[in-house]
Amino acid sequence: MIKLGVNSVLFKDFDFPTAARHIALSGYSGIEIAAIKGMCEHLVLERWREQVKDIQSCVTENGLELLAMEVASLDEDRLTKAFEAAATLGIPVVNVGPGGKAGVEEDLSTSIETLDHLAKKAERYGVTLCVKAHFGNAIHDTPTTLRAMEAISSPAFGIDMDPSHIYRSDEVPDQSLAQVMDRVKHIHIRDCKGRSQGPGPIQDQACGRGDINLFAYCQQMVKDHYSGPVCLEVIGAKGHSLAEVSMIAAESYGYLNACFKVLESQNSSVERI
Repeated sequence: MIKLGVNSVLFKDFDFPTAARHIALSGYSGIEIAAIKGMCEHLVLERWREQVKDIQSCVTENGLELLAMEVASLDEDRLTKAFEAAATLGIPVVNVGPGGKAGVEEDLSTSIETLDHLAKKAERYGVTLCVKAHFGNAIHDTPTTLRAMEAISSPAFGIDMDPSHIYRSDEVPDQSLAQVMDRVKHIHIRDCKGRSQGPGPIQDQACGRGDINLFAYCQQMVKDHYSGPVCLEVIGAKGHSLAEVSMIAAESYGYLNACFKVLESQNSSVERI
């Protein structure tokens, strides 16, 4: 079942209850909680036990489901805490970046070895560790993603497929998605204009405003029977008003909802909440 959510990093200037309320008001059924050091810590891993009851109450009150957690870092101490928190809160997926530098073979090997080790640890907690191809990092495109998939056998390892990073790596996102779908456990989604290093202003990251064919991307999900979270991840939202970030969330929901409604009408087996 496809579940639409929002990474709370979009609401980095606001507390978690505010983020959850406005994500729910925008139409989503789920939320990815940000635990990103130096960017957005709606979940503070150093004291996650103190937050459990408040987080659980907040998502319940807003009719949301905790779909994922983004940590970004490969630091083992932080991820051990993240796995513990995820297991307690019932969060199925912990998302990270690959680290390293694109085109450096040693960095790619190190990244894969680290992810292999951390996935085995995640497995002990009943959590899935997902990594995405990240523009400029060691794993940055489909070939390097396939290298990781081949090397890491743990069932607790998955791919977080973000079309904006793949697009900026000069690939066609829906075609790339088809190549890795058998290990995709989470999808970060956003749009972008052009193939420059960054995703651009938050307005250009709203689904449907950029250059990526996100309808074809959603179509590929349905074709390959993807079942899991699809979370809007918009970064760089610092200094924007609550109204501005809420509009980005709502506009993206409208676009994605319309895409899946069309696909549902074409395929009766599509399940979505």
